Amino acid sequence: MAYTSALSAYRETKVKTASQGQLIVMLYEKAVQHLDQGLKLLELNAAGKKDPGKIEKISSSILKTQEIITELMVSLDFDQGGEIARNLFSLYTWFNQELFEANISQDPVRARTVRNMLNDLRSAWSEISGTNTVDNSQKQPVGINLAG
Repeated sequence: MAYTSALSAYRETKVKTASQGQLIVMLYEKAVQHLDQGLKLLELNAAGKKDPGKIEKISSSILKTQEIITELMVSLDFDQGGEIARNLFSLYTWFNQELFEANISQDPVRARTVRNMLNDLRSAWSEISGTNTVDNSQKQPVGINLAG
């Protein structure tokens, strides 16, 4: 019980002390993790080991990924981000549509495509936020407003 509360406190502190870039990376990491969980089950079902009991778990993982993508969408700052923010918004919209279709049709190929693209974005944001470690207090990723 004490371990669980210590872990929760650690996670909360990690989020509260993270820069905007680090928070974005964390969101991408969680999205990829949830999608990986769903993909594992989707691919087992596609390989012939169909288990109707897994459909709810698959759906839950995909829905959690979609919720994170939606959070990324609403955090975009179109005034500062301009074309980059508009392009990310379009990409996030496409991600959610593809995941919706993948969930309905139980299609691991569509889900894998989104997963790979999310991972690429995670890597890019990780690199961006890592290169700005000299003075993170003055630099913020353009096009993202995590305050809502």
